[in-house]
Amino acid sequence: MSYLSPAEIDVLFAAQKAFFASRATYDIPYRKHALERLKGAIIDNRELLYAALAADLGKTREVVDLAEIGEVLHEVDFALAHLDEWATPQSVPTPDLIAPSECYVVQEPYGVTYIIGPFNYPVNLTLTPLVGAIVGGNTCIVKPSETTPETSAVIEKIISETFAPEYITVVQGGRVENSHLLSLPFDFIFFTGSPNVGKVVMKAAAEHLTPVVLELGGKCPLIVLPDADLDLVVSQVMFGKFINSGQTCIAPDYLYVHSSIKEALLAKLVEQVKQALPDLDSTGKLITAQQVIRLQAILAQSQGHVLVGGLADAEKRLFSATIVDQVQWDDALMADELFGPILPVLTFDSVDTAVELVNRYHPKPLAVYVFTANKEIAIPIINHIQSGDAQVNGVMLHAFSPYLPFGGIGASGMGEYHGHYSFLAFTHKKSVRIVG
Repeated sequence: MSYLSPAEIDVLFAAQKAFFASRATYDIPYRKHALERLKGAIIDNRELLYAALAADLGKTREVVDLAEIGEVLHEVDFALAHLDEWATPQSVPTPDLIAPSECYVVQEPYGVTYIIGPFNYPVNLTLTPLVGAIVGGNTCIVKPSETTPETSAVIEKIISETFAPEYITVVQGGRVENSHLLSLPFDFIFFTGSPNVGKVVMKAAAEHLTPVVLELGGKCPLIVLPDADLDLVVSQVMFGKFINSGQTCIAPDYLYVHSSIKEALLAKLVEQVKQALPDLDSTGKLITAQQVIRLQAILAQSQGHVLVGGLADAEKRLFSATIVDQVQWDDALMADELFGPILPVLTFDSVDTAVELVNRYHPKPLAVYVFTANKEIAIPIINHIQSGDAQVNGVMLHAFSPYLPFGGIGASGMGEYHGHYSFLAFTHKKSVRIVG
């Protein structure tokens, strides 16, 4: 895969500036046509995406249809159905102080935007923000992850065969190319990735006072109360924690379970892991050998007891589904987000203490999950743990609704998108007053 030089990137950036200035992207039918072409190109390249995602991350066709291709197509269809409504100027009342006059709010495109895609869901988390850029009336430079080369190549094929480069284009590359792109005066930047890189993006954006959306991560707790349906908890942990080999920003990072039901829950969970995920490659591939080695090192430092799993093959990028009991807050497994198929298990006796410790050790996660038969107990818990999002008796699927904003708070991110919120993220609210 060839990378562009800084001079070539500058030419693309200038071309997008000029094209945006032509106001072609302001036209609503133009935006709709772009969405339709993107949808068609994704469908036409579906088989290539299956093969690429299998090579890069070991994903099955079912996972790709659910969490990669399917989610993007759903966002496109939702945007096509609602764009006219979203783009209609919203009239607001006129206070006596400035009467007589007409006042309204219009959503105005930012201009030239930059989307930095991650490796874990490289199609979904690169192209879903692109849907927002398109519906908002912007031009866009997209940089897919360099660590998913097969998928990034297909993304480039889709975009290059669908759009003129002055409108939407892909720039491949790593840290060098990204650093140069971040030095340019973009009108808006959308980043999905780690908090550490998010700080780099935000610092670079500050040089040009460029607005940003940062979709980051954190250690998401899954809290199990004594009255929870244990079979439901097991099914949701199996789905949420081990899909994509644990490389999901909203995956449950640790299991926090009431002591009265811990043994019963773990017996069910361990048995299900042994039955459903028996092999080293059952959860898919980690992104790099270095990530496998990192997880091995963390697990070796842990004082917890491995109930199942713990096996790995760095060369093949594999790590078995792993559950570790008797973990404390100061354990190596609890230092940072694991982003892998290891599930630490912590125990509590008091709900109030559990909430206090979550807020003390890993505040403001991207999501918090509570399992209980009594939602009246769950709601105060999720209300007392600041988080990007929350669910009761479920995990992760809130991110599939175009009616819900998806985003973090504090170290887990800033800004939100999906559905109408993508349109709002990629546009500026412009107040207009007309006298006479």
